[in-house]
Amino acid sequence: MASLSPSLFLVIILEITLISISSGLRPPSPGYYPTSMFPSAVFYRYFTNLWGPQHQSVSPDQSSVTIWLDRATGSGFKSRKPFRSGYFGASIKLQTGYTAGVITAFYLSNNEAHPGTHDEVDIEFLGTTPGKPYTLQTNVYINGSGDRKIIGREMKFNLWFDPTADFHHYAILWNPREIM
Repeated sequence: MASLSPSLFLVIILEITLISISSGLRPPSPGYYPTSMFPSAVFYRYFTNLWGPQHQSVSPDQSSVTIWLDRATGSGFKSRKPFRSGYFGASIKLQTGYTAGVITAFYLSNNEAHPGTHDEVDIEFLGTTPGKPYTLQTNVYINGSGDRKIIGREMKFNLWFDPTADFHHYAILWNPREIM
């Protein structure tokens, strides 16, 4: 039986209006919200920019980062070190209006260490058109995405709430036995 690589990098590729990492300031919505049990990470100590630094604003105490999308580009950042397990959360408010073709993603991946055969755990929001709900897609992939021997699971959910109206907390809780 295949298993996840022992270490994955946290990668945030969010083409959205705003995000706050583990802010602890928002109510639990939707689901389990253990953020108070896990302190916020100091941004520049634990993360590095991937692209679009002109679309990032880090709070003075470095406990949160705001990133945004315009017609030219979005922004992305990643963890400086790999993780073997942990709680990875983000408070996200999605863009309103026509967003078809835009994917907002929050995920764990070891693609840099294992290109072509990487492991990945995703939370993705698939863009939409006015009047239709956003789709939240979760993925767990083992052994890459290019060799047609993908081991994993993909699930799609039409959201029953408006993710553009306010911040909602989304998280991946990963321990040696399970991913939630």
